[in-house]
Amino acid sequence: MKKNIILLFALCTAFVQAQEIKQVPMINVSGEGKVKVIPDQASISIAVETKGNKASEVKNENDTKIDAVIKYLKKFNLAKEDYQTQRVSLYPTYDYDKKKNYYIANQTITVLLKDLNKYDALMDGLTEVGINRIDNVEFRSSKMSMLQSDARKLAMRDAKTKAEDFVSVLNQKVGKALTISDNSQTYYPPRPMYEMKTMAMADGAAAPRETLAAGEIEIVVNVSVGFALE
Repeated sequence: MKKNIILLFALCTAFVQAQEIKQVPMINVSGEGKVKVIPDQASISIAVETKGNKASEVKNENDTKIDAVIKYLKKFNLAKEDYQTQRVSLYPTYDYDKKKNYYIANQTITVLLKDLNKYDALMDGLTEVGINRIDNVEFRSSKMSMLQSDARKLAMRDAKTKAEDFVSVLNQKVGKALTISDNSQTYYPPRPMYEMKTMAMADGAAAPRETLAAGEIEIVVNVSVGFALE
């Protein structure tokens, strides 16, 4: 009997609480914020790859070239925190045409270049000291955090404007935001298109090369917002 009373009390309490819960009228919309900026930095992935018949000789050759690369980066006055080894590998492989085994050694270094005007000079010097691969170049901005914040604000304003447009014909007003969801995708800066060219000056002297087209990068933020209706 006592258990039945407790169960009845619990059911009554749940019923009363359910009655007290009021469904809030709301509208769900999406918003997008975009900010464009000319990049002022580049993350460059470079590598030294060596091949040979003996693992020890291949590794030693690779180490010697990497030593020259690191010394050059120091001479180029790059801060220590602006370059870092990303991957080191040494593995056997088989040449089916020559029907023989050999070894390949790789070491990859990522360099953060904070002055794009020095790109050609940097890459020319690195090539001379031994790099034989450029794996990737990603453009960046030194003001990325601030630009992302601006894009978020634009996305929220866009969402609110959409909500106001929807309810403007209903004699209702947009109230406070009840839910906010960030739907932004991970940002990947576009890879550059390389343009290798040498132009001749009127007097016959060679003009500075232009081998990097920086263009613009775009920071995009997408949000979903649920606004209360008043």
